[in-house]
Amino acid sequence: MEKNDKKTSNMANSSNGELKPKGSYVAVNGLNMYCEIYGEGKPLILIHGGGSTIQTSFGAVIPQLAEHRQIIAVELQAHGRTGDRNADLSFEQDADDVAMLVEKLKINKADFFGFSNGATTTLQIAIRHPHIVDRIILGSPLAKRNGVPAQFWDFMNQAKIENMPAQLKEAYKKVSPDANGLQIMHDRDVKRMVNFKDIPDEKIKSIQAPTLIIIGDKDVITPEHALEMHRMISNSQLAIIPGAHGEYIGEITTLKPNYKQTDFVVPMIEKFLDQE
Repeated sequence: MEKNDKKTSNMANSSNGELKPKGSYVAVNGLNMYCEIYGEGKPLILIHGGGSTIQTSFGAVIPQLAEHRQIIAVELQAHGRTGDRNADLSFEQDADDVAMLVEKLKINKADFFGFSNGATTTLQIAIRHPHIVDRIILGSPLAKRNGVPAQFWDFMNQAKIENMPAQLKEAYKKVSPDANGLQIMHDRDVKRMVNFKDIPDEKIKSIQAPTLIIIGDKDVITPEHALEMHRMISNSQLAIIPGAHGEYIGEITTLKPNYKQTDFVVPMIEKFLDQE
């Protein structure tokens, strides 16, 4: 399996110049996990948000990030093209799945960029698997229940698939062969958030990896929470960018015409990753 996976490291181009990845499935902890690999260079692992696919979270920034690095974008349990293991989701299990994927791809150490739920998974990777982590970028991470307004939890307690953003539903149906998978993904994501428990301070403080925390000034994640995390992670930087949840990377539900946020955010990310 690994030999086939390694072949995905060279990026293909379509006839119109659009970046086309090499897609691959890797056996990971009972899952057939889907990943896409773009470009060459030091690996940067991208971990999408809840209810999302690779493209809905990162489609706007992958072309720029792949100019100087090998981008390995994953889809987690029950999301996108990755199947379901008939078990509840947890951020800890997602972290273990990504860590095994990295091992299967024979990568000793990588940088990680997680968005939203993917940022919480990235926190768990840094806590549970520090030996594979160089630098981490946390886009709108949640570590404590008080990191979002109280009404967020009211919404989660009453969440229905009818209220799921249409762009995310369409994106899932576009890539997944499982007609029933959308409801499964929705219900698993909701249950995980309803049952979310604070990550203990001592575990957050144990993170030694250089860390960049990014949120929007109109994010679901509060500035106070981002600042609290920044203070707990000793080797961290904090950036608060104008815009909503994920708008700073052009996440699909916030993407606007003539989007230019990445003109600033991607160079900032690259500068952080390239620091000695």
